[in-house]
Amino acid sequence: MSGAVDLAPLKARATAPPPPPPSDNGTPGTIASIIDVTEATFEAEVLERSMQVPVIVDLWATWCEPCKQLTPTLEKLAAEAGGEWVLAKVDVDANPRIAQAFGVQSVPTVVALAAGQPLADFQGVQPEAALRQWLDAIREAVAGKLTGPPSADGEPSEQPADPRFEAAEQALEQGDFEGAEAAYRLILNSEPNNTDAQAALRQVRFLGRAQNLPEDAVARADAAPADLDAQLAAADAELFAQDPVAAFTRLIEFVRRSAGDERTAARTRLLELFELFDPAEDFVVAARRKLAMALY
Repeated sequence: MSGAVDLAPLKARATAPPPPPPSDNGTPGTIASIIDVTEATFEAEVLERSMQVPVIVDLWATWCEPCKQLTPTLEKLAAEAGGEWVLAKVDVDANPRIAQAFGVQSVPTVVALAAGQPLADFQGVQPEAALRQWLDAIREAVAGKLTGPPSADGEPSEQPADPRFEAAEQALEQGDFEGAEAAYRLILNSEPNNTDAQAALRQVRFLGRAQNLPEDAVARADAAPADLDAQLAAADAELFAQDPVAAFTRLIEFVRRSAGDERTAARTRLLELFELFDPAEDFVVAARRKLAMALY
């Protein structure tokens, strides 16, 4: 997308999602192919539905002539898809808060969502062939990452995966630490308080550093106790070797005997390493206490 979409104002309206609405044929628990959405129903009919299948949000207005060309084509394609994706139509004049949340500047605007998050958008009328290609790309992007339509009893088969995290994890599996970091940063740009992304970003940064450590990092640091960079590298090496107590102790001792910018840098790195673990872990609690004593 050209920019992040802040859905928080709309998400905050909902307390608990209602049961799935009936489909076009009235069968409870199944997904309708085409729905009209309002501010009151956005949470359930767009965000909740997008956990199962992609939802294509068509933002239109009664006075918009291009909308009258685009919407019927989208309706035709939605009917053909048979529930593989849902067309959610939003009258922007009647539902200005939805238009504001998507940052709509002109209509028609079409936004694709999956797992509650926007994936792609476009503005203006598009030919049917281009729409088919765009929809195919959306389906490929979320393939295997959503629960799919409900079963006969209305229960999804599994929990949905967030495609944004999937992209970061794929980059990490390929050893692309820069790509993984960029993916997590993208999540945090739109959701600064996403604790999962924050934790994952800290892990990726550490792993990225650990890949470039010299084999003798600890020996180098032991031979040069006043070298800040050597101590930081050795602490990473010890932590990577699953010896967090040694890593913490090394940096605490450096903080104790240093001053100024170097002391601040060592303390900052130590606090970053603490955040890689559960703060209730005994060795983390003990290290924090020792750090406080070293500082004061």
